[in-house]
Amino acid sequence: MLQALEGSQAVAQAVALCRPQVIAAYPITPQTHIVENISKLVADGKLRCEFISVESEFSAASVVLGAALAGSRAYTASASQGILLMAEVLFNIAGMRVPIVMTCANRAVSSPLSIWNDQQDSMAVRDAGWIQLYCADNQEAVDTTIQAYRIAERTELPVMVCMDGFTLTHTLEGIDIPNQKQVDAYLPPYQFSRTLDPRNPISLGTLVGPDFYTEARHSHHQAILNAQAEIVSADQDWLAISGRKTGGLLSVEGPEQAKTAILAIGSVLGTLRAALRELPPGEPVKLIKLRSFRPFPTETLKAACKDLDNVIVLERALSPGSGGIIGLEVLAALSELPTPPRVHNFAAGLGGRDIPLEILPKLLSVLTEPNEGRFKIIDVDLEKLPVEDR
Repeated sequence: MLQALEGSQAVAQAVALCRPQVIAAYPITPQTHIVENISKLVADGKLRCEFISVESEFSAASVVLGAALAGSRAYTASASQGILLMAEVLFNIAGMRVPIVMTCANRAVSSPLSIWNDQQDSMAVRDAGWIQLYCADNQEAVDTTIQAYRIAERTELPVMVCMDGFTLTHTLEGIDIPNQKQVDAYLPPYQFSRTLDPRNPISLGTLVGPDFYTEARHSHHQAILNAQAEIVSADQDWLAISGRKTGGLLSVEGPEQAKTAILAIGSVLGTLRAALRELPPGEPVKLIKLRSFRPFPTETLKAACKDLDNVIVLERALSPGSGGIIGLEVLAALSELPTPPRVHNFAAGLGGRDIPLEILPKLLSVLTEPNEGRFKIIDVDLEKLPVEDR
């Protein structure tokens, strides 16, 4: 049965259904509502777990790392500067291959200070070694959170579930919350093959010299690539239980004959879907939802784009001095095709700026204009910039 829930409330309930044993988090907008709702479930006796209030995001990540190593299913959440304060521990969690789930309520990173949504925080730690899955709506955030625990525990890799701050975390939607029986059937009790045990002591995360460090990184890289099969399997099995799927690595919508596609991640997909419905029948355009950014699904993307003439990549982040982040990876992947499509790369919605339906004609106009470059930030107001930065 559908319930009208704020995204944060729904994610809190999804986390609780996974029966975590230790939760640690530090408040930061727009993530705070998630752990507030979890703490209420604990206080009301609806969730039996150790809820630990810490003094910083660095401590929150450290607590769940220790808890998972000691044999407990663990959870944390953060955003923006909180993600960056965690960065050292995020690398440690991933490098030790510890199965932890974290929600990133995507928010812009200072400076200048912004509490609103873009995806520069999760993109800043894209190389930490976590699986990163992006949600288009709050139902996906619920279902992906549950899937994330299974993916993490089967691959022994941490999973970051990314949902747009405010746009999703603070928005009411009709959401189908699964029941405990469904989740228990899908997600077995927590197991970690290298759980620390004083009766059988081992060391994790110790010093590795140059003779072995390369092999350690290669092993981690290969494990993330191999996780693609588990991401797809987790989604298929969840479909069998719940009747819903979130798209696995990526999904394609729209007419088969379309020669143009727009690729995006996160909640902007809802805007693009609505805008595409208004297109005249003679302008067929596909929509590609990229759900898994790490691992990057190169082969799946190539299969989806092999017959296209143009791919427009829209993202809510950028790499200053370079340009698009996702766009460059899409360009590299599609360059392997015998006849690669043209890739056009745009950023929009930085710092929470609204992305209206009218963005679609602007994106499609690039198809009839000379290609002046592969990356552009949409809707820059030149009057707000110093002359030398225009």
